[in-house]
Amino acid sequence: MSHPGRYPLILSLLLLLAVPGSVTADDDRFDHRRMITPELRQNVDRGLAWLATRQQADGSFGLRSMYRTNPGVSGLCGLAFLASGSVPDRGPYGDVVRRTLDYVMSCATPTGYIIEGNAEYYHGPMYGHGFATLFLAEVYGMTEDKGVRDVLKRAVDLIVSSQNDEGGWRYDPGSQDADVSVTVCQAMALRAARNAGIAVPKETIDRCVDYLKKCQNPDGGFRYQMFRGAESEFARSAACVVALYTSGVHEGPEIERGLDYLRGFLPGSVQSRNRKYYFYAQYYAVQAAWHADGDLWRKWFPAVRDELLMMQRADGSWMNAGIGPEYATAMALLVLEVPNGFLPIFQR
Repeated sequence: MSHPGRYPLILSLLLLLAVPGSVTADDDRFDHRRMITPELRQNVDRGLAWLATRQQADGSFGLRSMYRTNPGVSGLCGLAFLASGSVPDRGPYGDVVRRTLDYVMSCATPTGYIIEGNAEYYHGPMYGHGFATLFLAEVYGMTEDKGVRDVLKRAVDLIVSSQNDEGGWRYDPGSQDADVSVTVCQAMALRAARNAGIAVPKETIDRCVDYLKKCQNPDGGFRYQMFRGAESEFARSAACVVALYTSGVHEGPEIERGLDYLRGFLPGSVQSRNRKYYFYAQYYAVQAAWHADGDLWRKWFPAVRDELLMMQRADGSWMNAGIGPEYATAMALLVLEVPNGFLPIFQR
């Protein structure tokens, strides 16, 4: 049974966004809302409308090759609608969120693993599990739906039990080594679950933080694995900084060096655009800037906002050649929706 008490807050926030005059210029807490321009709202609405048309009859998203019906891609699409203010059965896209939720929950196995039957055809099922768990945690945090809690708790338990000796995670629950990209997915899911009241062992978080710190290079960026892929790279470095923030590391040399590294990839620069994993990178980088606040946030969000709006296609979507437009559109929308503050994981 869902808890109705959270919905008036969401509706109040929607009204606040709709009335710019209610936000005073001298109130720093709402400074970020002045970045939500009429053009941004209009184009986010176009993106959401397009994405809603891409939902399949079973509630899933994604038609492209090996990522078709991936619960992680569907979870990211669901998060994009949650971040706009809709929740299951309420809001402009309440029905879309409900069907997404039903689909993701249908992929949950008795062990807690959220995996679809075609998993052998797509890359790294623990990616999908992490993003799907994040979606469930955000839904539960907004609704307190007991049915969601039961599935979420099992998904969290699987993450905790599959942490390996290095302190991280990799493509499958039984992997003996770790990489920072999959590890960040699990760290974000665990943080969202903790925010929603699901118990997560402190030791699990501490070991994850220790693993990420060991993967940081002297230049402030992060390598792919502790003993392989030694070069720093923007996308995974942004992800690692966010994971440290959400795991409770809010200051210190690792954060400062990580942020200094990210400053070299400001959206609009050659370093930003001419990189692989563009949407993945900006999804995490904007969250890193959001947590850092101050000058970095004030520079980063307008730059990525304007860059993404230029990249938006005429039908309202964004395109990623590898995973597909549903994934790219969901990621772009999540970046653009950070200032809304509706998702608990986006709240400082």
